[in-house]
Parts: sequence; C-alpha cells; structure tokens
Amino acid sequence: MKRLLFCVLLLVLAGCRREADVPGGSGAVAPAPGGAATPAAAGAEVPLVDVMESTSGYIIGISYPPGAARYPGLASALKAYADSARGDLMDAVATAGEGGEGMPYDLSLPFDIVLDTPQLVAVKAEGTSYTGGAHGTPLVARFVWLPERQELLSAQALIPDPAGWRDVSAFVRESLHAALSQRIDADELEPVERARLLRSIGRMIDDGTEPQPANFAAFEPVPGPDGRLRALRFVFPPYQVGPYSDGVQTVEVPASLLLPHVAPAYRGLFAAG
Repeated sequence: MKRLLFCVLLLVLAGCRREADVPGGSGAVAPAPGGAATPAAAGAEVPLVDVMESTSGYIIGISYPPGAARYPGLASALKAYADSARGDLMDAVATAGEGGEGMPYDLSLPFDIVLDTPQLVAVKAEGTSYTGGAHGTPLVARFVWLPERQELLSAQALIPDPAGWRDVSAFVRESLHAALSQRIDADELEPVERARLLRSIGRMIDDGTEPQPANFAAFEPVPGPDGRLRALRFVFPPYQVGPYSDGVQTVEVPASLLLPHVAPAYRGLFAAG
C-alpha cells in the first residue's frame, strides 16, 4: 500500500506542469558518467531510500527500483543523480524564499529497471523538477550497469571511434526527420507553416544529434531472442531534438550498424549479423 501511494504521488507531481517552455532551455540533468566503477563498486553498500517530503515551499518524491542496491556501483550512480537533482531544487527554494511564486516547487523522480540480466542491468530515470514558470524541467537519464565488469557503461567507452558516431548520427537523424515529416503531414498544415516547422524543428534535430558521445549519452539495451543485444535505443529529452510538446523521443539503432564501431571489450554483448 505504501508503494502504491508513493507511485500515485509521483504521477501527480509529474503531471502538474505540461503547457509552456522551460525558462532557459532544456535544463535536463545529464546522466551520470559511465566508465570505470566508482569506489562504491568495490563492495561498500549504498542504501537507496525512497524520499517523500512535503512542506509549504516544496514537494519531493524520489523512488528507487527494488533490487538496485545489490549493485553498489549502480546504486551510487543513481543516488548521485538524485542528490544532484534534489540539490538543484533546494537551491531554487532557498533563492525564492518562503512561498516562492505562490505554489510549492517540486521534484518527481522515479527510477525503474528496464532490463535485468546477469550481463546487463539498465535503469531509466524520467521525472520533472519544477522551480518556477509554466511547467517543470524534464529529467531524463539512463544507466547501464555491467555486473560482470562492475562498470557503468558510457557512450564514449562503448564507441570510442569518432567515425562510429558519424554513422550513428546519420541513422538517428534520418529516423527523426522521417518521424517529423509524418507528424507534420498528419496535422494537414498550410504549406508555409509546414515548411517553417520542418525547418525549425529540423534544425533542432541536426543540432541535437551532432556526432558526439554526449548527444547519445542516454541509451537502453534492446535484447534479442538469445539475450544478446539486437539494438540500442537512444533516448532524447524534450528540447534536444524537438520542442517540449514532442516529449521524449527515441530511436533504435540496430546492432549491425553499431558492431563495427563497438569497442572490443563490449562486442560480445551484441548479436552478430
């Protein structure tokens, strides 16, 4: 019952602000860096305790996934991400003073496991932080933990070759532009307005998918029938490749495109052919 009530609180918080632009750009908190295991990965326990706080000035709801604490390195990364988001909110509360803009500031940050195998554990974070304005700032991150290597996998470590990111970028851009055209065609806009949207949002797509690892930092493994990965699903928060109204967007890049560029240490995770 406690877990159910907590989930209801998170859903209410996440739905509070939906209608206008976030002041100052995307503001989305970046995923925790991957690579070598943190000191906690050596075995020190990192407790993950759900947070529920409500005062006249702010509301905080943070929910960790059951079982994540058994991987101390992963738990450390999740807690660091949550602590950073919470710290940003509390800084805003302190700056605004008691009462803020007449409504409580809030942080809604649920973590959920999207894949759990002996080789890979993937956790997603999709929440909202509201510190004034018409709606909250999206918080979008992904964490891919390799239990056998005690390592948080990063985009940079996975594909160290710049040529690989050029291929990934080209594939993702083509997919996003095609999806944009389909959405705009479905709206049956006037030709002038259609051209304007294609141009402005298309520029956001191109800027947000420059062939750099930082633009592809959030990704989820997509397993095939044999458990090896048939693709990676790259995740883009609002404002990276489209307006807030387009929400979180994803593109699956097949293993056949990725494998020639994947670092040797990680090629065994992917399905060949």
